[in-house]
Amino acid sequence: MQIKYPHTIENCIGEKIVFKTVEQFQGGEKVILEGFCKPHAGPAMHTHLKQEESLTVLSGTMGYQILGQEVKYAQVGDTVLFKRGMPHKFWAEGDVSLHCSGWIHPANSIVYFLSAVYAAQNKSGKGEPEPFDSAYLLTRYSSEYDMPEIPSFVKKIIFPITLFIGRILGKYEHFKSAPAPLL
Repeated sequence: MQIKYPHTIENCIGEKIVFKTVEQFQGGEKVILEGFCKPHAGPAMHTHLKQEESLTVLSGTMGYQILGQEVKYAQVGDTVLFKRGMPHKFWAEGDVSLHCSGWIHPANSIVYFLSAVYAAQNKSGKGEPEPFDSAYLLTRYSSEYDMPEIPSFVKKIIFPITLFIGRILGKYEHFKSAPAPLL
């Protein structure tokens, strides 16, 4: 799938990402982005297993948490680095929207993956992506991304069953150009 930049995605729960460009950086591609979260909005606890993510607050306050640690806050001008394999979440703290700039390196499939996740959230009309799409994405890209708060039973038993049923029902035609997962 060929993505043209800038590429903007927005979900129904108040998050928006503008993927501005992709640059060559230290032997791989780095995606440059701007992120926006409405008050109290932000992604659920997630892990980039093969990437680092850096966010600099341009306006608002970012609340963020590393799994198992205390909540912290970043103010305008502060930069937060989430290292690969580090489960984390962030949100717009308070009653003001969050605007940040940043990057994800290496880019890998992140633009495609997040675009598909946002589309699945919009399809469901809530924070949890539509179940068939969720099972497909989190199974196909399980070597790259994780949602640590989803129970192992769901990931190992329910997702494969849902994926199987989805294939029988023809639910995955819109993923025919999905990039191959990294091993």
